[in-house]
Amino acid sequence: MGLPETVDFARNFSVLVRVQGPDPKGLKMRKHAFHQYLSGKTTLSASGMLLPDTLYNTEVAKCIWGSDSGQNLKLVMTVASVVEPFLTIQHRENLSQGLPELIPGARIDIMVEENMDVNSDKGDCHWLTARLLKMVDVPISSLALKSLVEASSGSQEHGWEFGWSLASTHQPSMNGIQTQIEYDNKLLMESHRQVVGELSNPSLMARSTTRIAILGVNLYLNDLPNIGISPLIKRGEFLLAMGSPFGILSPVHFFNSISVGSVANCYPPKSSDRALLMADIRCLPGMEGGPVFGDQNTLVGILIRPLRQKNSDAEIQLVIPWEAIASGCSDLLLKEPQIAEKGIHFNKGNLNAVGNELFSNSNGSNGLRCYSDDHPNACSPSLLPIEKAMASICLITVDNGVWASGVVLNDQGLILTNAHLLEPWRFGKTTVSGRNPEAPFFQPEDSASPEVKGFSRYQKSNIPPFSLNIVKSSVVDEQKGYKLKSLYRGHRSIRVRLDHLNPWIWCEAKVVYICKGPLDVALLQLDCISDKLSPIEAEFAQPSLGSKAYVIGHGLLAPRCGFSPSVCSGVVAKVVKAEMPLYYKSFLPGVSHFPAMLETTAAVHPGGSGGAVVNSDGRLIGLVTSNARHGGGTVIPHLNFSIPSVVLMPIFQFARDMQDFTPLQILDQPNEHLSSVWALMPPLSSKPRPPLNLRQPLLDDNGDKEGKGSRFAKFIAERNELLKRSDQFGKAERLSNEILPSKL
Repeated sequence: MGLPETVDFARNFSVLVRVQGPDPKGLKMRKHAFHQYLSGKTTLSASGMLLPDTLYNTEVAKCIWGSDSGQNLKLVMTVASVVEPFLTIQHRENLSQGLPELIPGARIDIMVEENMDVNSDKGDCHWLTARLLKMVDVPISSLALKSLVEASSGSQEHGWEFGWSLASTHQPSMNGIQTQIEYDNKLLMESHRQVVGELSNPSLMARSTTRIAILGVNLYLNDLPNIGISPLIKRGEFLLAMGSPFGILSPVHFFNSISVGSVANCYPPKSSDRALLMADIRCLPGMEGGPVFGDQNTLVGILIRPLRQKNSDAEIQLVIPWEAIASGCSDLLLKEPQIAEKGIHFNKGNLNAVGNELFSNSNGSNGLRCYSDDHPNACSPSLLPIEKAMASICLITVDNGVWASGVVLNDQGLILTNAHLLEPWRFGKTTVSGRNPEAPFFQPEDSASPEVKGFSRYQKSNIPPFSLNIVKSSVVDEQKGYKLKSLYRGHRSIRVRLDHLNPWIWCEAKVVYICKGPLDVALLQLDCISDKLSPIEAEFAQPSLGSKAYVIGHGLLAPRCGFSPSVCSGVVAKVVKAEMPLYYKSFLPGVSHFPAMLETTAAVHPGGSGGAVVNSDGRLIGLVTSNARHGGGTVIPHLNFSIPSVVLMPIFQFARDMQDFTPLQILDQPNEHLSSVWALMPPLSSKPRPPLNLRQPLLDDNGDKEGKGSRFAKFIAERNELLKRSDQFGKAERLSNEILPSKL
């Protein structure tokens, strides 16, 4: 089914939710990215979903509404954050206390779109009064989100917050339509302390972020289209979100906007019961509460506010799956098809009890099911190559402090990654403490406190015995004097997590090669090698502009969070070429230039360095290396740079038998053309420098009557102009054989 058909289908269910009420102190817009304030009244908005009656118990809904429900009662689902500021105090403190009530003067309206057909640009839109029926907590999602935040917050500066980067917890500024209000300073300070307290409590914030509001509205509609629930959601699968960003500011412009992307990751990993989805999708404030659809017009879940990293404002868009919502409100909402509950149980609210079972067996006593990534029916055929490529991506940690990604090259345990993970000082990535600012510090899993809840420790005690064929990992070429096992000895402890096995395993690794040339590449060798490694397949042909690109790696989230590699999709935006070295011409005859750098629009975050860029066939087209940054140091995720596979051809030559070291020696040689590309310098010019037009000597005896002082000033001005022109023509030619510092 095509994208236009999916969009038309989604418009049947997407609505805009508006909540407004008295707010004389101007406090109810806290933690919201936008609002309207006029004459002491605040208006907030979010997106919502009109539920078909196949997804809820109509009799229970009528009982909740009361005797005046009528025959045309419809339910709307949205996020609770848009409603909570207008709840009465007693219902804010105790949501389970009967039917929730709004403060006097507050009201809820929804905007619906009707009379849709394929050829129409938009349907008739109008507002309808709605009533708040129920506030629903989603325990499995809130516990997962809480555990995720706690596990990834290794330090205060690299912690996570909830909500949009545009949101503010401070006193709102007055705009043109607002009326100046005399604020009660004492009340404002107390309110601010409450907000700070909520932000410092991950449990409260996770519960608030995942809470859902159920609204009732009397609405006569023709039968809504049949809707199915997406079965097993997999990384890389198509997603379409529909919502109304900044909706109340101008519904005409923003109502029912769409955003398209894919599933980046799932939590818990390798489980059929999803608590949270990470979406590789561009969303804006106001889209929370909107429905998310998958392929074949199936409902995936509901958008909620994103996770935001404190030090970078990087956002992770979150989706609550429908099954998690229905499990949290099983008395009203139904799963489709209507199947028995799957028996998700918590051990005293500790998600570890769930997480441990997810990885201990494939059919645990609590009814949870695990799947194998290599199941033939695990995903649609178009995603099978991407699934295969995911098995080649591993997680690398150094000294239990920083992490990056890596790519398995062969079945002998050779791993490709970035050199800046091991020698950050060469690339301007070191700090006083020696940490890499791109990869935040985290607590090692071994030293994690037993009291920390919500994540599974996969190594040692949690790994059941399994059989491995162990081979010697040292590779020796006595004639050339190379001994990979002893090339790079030091105090560093390097560990590699292989994600293609269930459960995951950790292996010690040693550095066997660090490129001394212009390329940011290094090779690791596993000490213990499994006979089930899944090497990557490379594509050496130049990718075409606009072709699909998938970035697979371990960006943003710390290893202790327990995530599989994330998948972000985009396109090849630019291929930067350079003059081909002599070594490559034997493989690519008749070609004078080859790709030296790839730029993609797929999102890349810190920790994704060393990850893979693959095409639609799952073949490696590049190695993730770096991002562009703003002047203030903020990473630009969707502008990133990768080393093309063709440039890495010598490494793949070496990886065949790991005996001939000549290709690695080739990479160590200086290359001014590659250096200039990766330093973001202009290409080297092959044209000769224009001759300098030297002026006459400063003092001559040609009878010039001009004074010495004026002649000297003229000479200085002319020489400065000459030097500027010379610098423009000769800057690139004066490059030394040393590696140029990169501007990335």
